[in-house]
Amino acid sequence: MKERPILFSAPMVRALLDGTKTQTRRVVKQFLPCMPEHDSERGVWEVYCDDEVAATLLCPYGKPGDRLWVRETWAPDPPADGTWGYTAWAGCREGRIAGVPEQFRSASHCIHAASWNGPSLPWTPAIHMPRWACRLMLEVTGVRVERLQDISEADAVAEGIEKRDGAWWKNYIAERDPAAYTHLREPRASFSSLWVSINGDGAWDANPWVWVVEFRRLP
Repeated sequence: MKERPILFSAPMVRALLDGTKTQTRRVVKQFLPCMPEHDSERGVWEVYCDDEVAATLLCPYGKPGDRLWVRETWAPDPPADGTWGYTAWAGCREGRIAGVPEQFRSASHCIHAASWNGPSLPWTPAIHMPRWACRLMLEVTGVRVERLQDISEADAVAEGIEKRDGAWWKNYIAERDPAAYTHLREPRASFSSLWVSINGDGAWDANPWVWVVEFRRLP
């Protein structure tokens, strides 16, 4: 079993927390001229050309049984007891991650943006979250490769799409641009809007090959 980091935005973290997100799709970086074949014994995907292996792919997010630790936007939050230069930290607003003493290096001494309802803080980007600040662990339960637009309605729901007022939508879109809020009658349509909001115009139409990673949240 291996552990790997994976980044999620705040709305996606909230979907993980409430149990509505059990899949994620990430673009395959390598060029694929056709559907690769899965070699289950070796745990790799092979691309064939003229009956010969032209490329071998290894999923960067692991295999079933491996774990993913979630990187999210956060800020260190040590005790306000006047120790170890707390005054200099001014409530950790300077963001000096390396200065956190060992006894305070845990998720319980962090604030996570996805769950924060207080005033604005100088958040540390998810990419800079160390392992000790992680509060969410996922176990990979399945991995496959497919075209983005092959996503089913059920899989779109598993991506964390919400249903409100009888319509599917994604709160990420509304948070980025409230004017973009629309009622979408199908989960796939909502997911495609989410994909474009994250990856840019034309990202859905490009229909890239994607890794489909299924997982369950660990206690």
